[in-house]
Amino acid sequence: MDQLIKRLRDEQTLPEEDLRILLSAEDDASLEALCLQARQVREQYYGLKVYIRGLIELTNICKNDCYYCGIRRSNRDVVRYRLSHEQVLECCAHGYGLGFRTFVLQGGEDPYWTSDRLVTLIQEIRQSYSDCAITLSIGEWKRVDYERFYAAGANRFLLRHETFDPEHYAVLHPREMSAEHRQHCLRQLKEIGFQTGTGIMVGSPEQTIDHLIRDIRFIEELKPQMIGLGPFLPHKQTPFAGKPAGSLQLTLRLLAILRLMHPEALIPSTTALATLHPEGRLRGILAGCNVVMPNLSPLEQRKKYELYNDKAALGAEAAEGLSLLADQLASIGYELSYERGDSLR
Repeated sequence: MDQLIKRLRDEQTLPEEDLRILLSAEDDASLEALCLQARQVREQYYGLKVYIRGLIELTNICKNDCYYCGIRRSNRDVVRYRLSHEQVLECCAHGYGLGFRTFVLQGGEDPYWTSDRLVTLIQEIRQSYSDCAITLSIGEWKRVDYERFYAAGANRFLLRHETFDPEHYAVLHPREMSAEHRQHCLRQLKEIGFQTGTGIMVGSPEQTIDHLIRDIRFIEELKPQMIGLGPFLPHKQTPFAGKPAGSLQLTLRLLAILRLMHPEALIPSTTALATLHPEGRLRGILAGCNVVMPNLSPLEQRKKYELYNDKAALGAEAAEGLSLLADQLASIGYELSYERGDSLR
């Protein structure tokens, strides 16, 4: 196993049968060996810095009906909200004062937030904070809209492909959505010039090792600047309410593998990891992650943006908990970085 891991680090790829061996292993020794190599690679490229991004959750209103998502259209029990233009700017001002130099605007596909409204918002953020990166995580749009967002001043776009396999995608999404369209959007984002991020849920219903290998190959082909993945976590008001959560061990294994394959990528240790396990965020850093995204959203709205049960939104997950987060990172030998932190790719 050690030779396999070393070869992955040296060659940044492996044949399918070797990837299957790494993904199927369940022993602690091989996981620790993977994480050790992943840490060495991320430190070679990025040092000991962990970049912070300020997460602003625009809205929990969504036109889509994804079967795994707590803010899906069919969930009548959600207390819906939508931040105003002014509230978003207040979040940015608060975050800038705390030292954030990247803002991540994330939200459901809310018909209120039209292309015109988003362009106006992006332009004002860009004019006010010229030294900051603006990241969007707002779903599927037409190419002309992506081009407008980019021209307005957005730098990065996060759009998880969730699963490459079309049949598995159909297990997780309603008929009007498709894996092919999601992947088409990602390729357009790259062509336009966005620093582009994609990723998956680990342990989603009916997911197999073969699905994960296809996901790895898609990421290999796309060469994204950012790779975001976390465990599947069920939400009590979705069709997958009774499904088991994804595995912490397999999530960490995948994070380490992807770090070794993409040494220049920005890889966040996600809130889902922190929700799954008390030390999940730190375990992600020790598996090769180099980004964290504390929440800048208004306190009264944070719990309403609940994609899965019991989302972590306070303490080290919150913008107000930066000193706690810095202490936690220091305890494992890493430092919180307030730099803008662009991808090396």
